[in-house]
Amino acid sequence: MCGTEFRALALALDGTLEVPHFERRAFKVRRIFASLAPSEETANLFLTPLEQEHWCGRLPDVFTPLPNNWGARGWTTITLAQIDADGLGPALRGAWVNGGGVDLQG
Repeated sequence: MCGTEFRALALALDGTLEVPHFERRAFKVRRIFASLAPSEETANLFLTPLEQEHWCGRLPDVFTPLPNNWGARGWTTITLAQIDADGLGPALRGAWVNGGGVDLQG
């Protein structure tokens, strides 16, 4: 996956806006749920600590907790080249819900 694909997936989630956030591009509903690095090689997702534990355990080459207090709160870095849209979709949707999106499908 590339940054363009990540951006398209994030913006396809209902109510998502793209906004600047320091040097990154952020995606938010009520709160920021994801951000894309300027290099577009990595993105950060706002997961719950349980979601973070699940994804980092399942795909440790893809998902890595941020190495600070943000990581302890669930913020997780994704290496985009290591995942496709099908693999990223459930984690991105979870982050979207954490950012204030309303999941009417489940």
